[in-house]
Amino acid sequence: MSKREDGRGNDQFREINIKRNYISHSDGSVFIEMGKTRIVCTATMEEKVPPFLRGKNKGWVTAEYDMIPASTPQRIIRPQAIGRISGRTYEIQRLIGRSLRAAVDLEKLGERTIWIDCDVIEADGGTRTASITGSFIALFDCLHVLVERGKLDEMPIESFVAAVSVGMIGGNILVDLCFSEDSSADVDMNVVMDSKERLIEVQGTAEGDPFDRDKFNLMLDKAMSSISEIIELQKKILSEGL
Repeated sequence: MSKREDGRGNDQFREINIKRNYISHSDGSVFIEMGKTRIVCTATMEEKVPPFLRGKNKGWVTAEYDMIPASTPQRIIRPQAIGRISGRTYEIQRLIGRSLRAAVDLEKLGERTIWIDCDVIEADGGTRTASITGSFIALFDCLHVLVERGKLDEMPIESFVAAVSVGMIGGNILVDLCFSEDSSADVDMNVVMDSKERLIEVQGTAEGDPFDRDKFNLMLDKAMSSISEIIELQKKILSEGL
């Protein structure tokens, strides 16, 4: 098996470090590191839902995502300075929201909204996938607190959720691309999966030549295997302190 620039094997994701209860003002918060990608994820409950859900006794999980100005080598201008968020930011926060809603029984949540906020403090590839992996733990902790306070009768979590990137460079399939790999990949894919091995989202793009079904299946298999390992890590982390 070939080695990558950081010494990993092709099918090896970066070391993951997660610190729970990172922000004291939030019922669920984590600091997640995947290699040099570092993100703060929080989950906050609000006693209301969007207008389209009012009166339906059903909750909502939604997300906001942002990158601090110094998270990349070239300073990022804050959205409030230019008066709008970028299309990329909008796409990523919708992905995070969709991914986490797939893990929750929204009727058990009642007419409440869980706000997920992801702030990237250092980006080295895979920020959207790391945000999903970290945010699930923040969401779980937030909902657990609501159960303990009697706000919820039972945990509305139906499955665990995690995500990883996978790509192809020079004919080699690589799992969990760092930025230098992502920027040179012939194929780039993001995969979100739950603990029942059900796919929530697959985003795949040929940056160079189109890829065939066999290569797609190989990349998907590698991604799903890695996500299963990440979910086991999530379970281990959440088993501590509950």
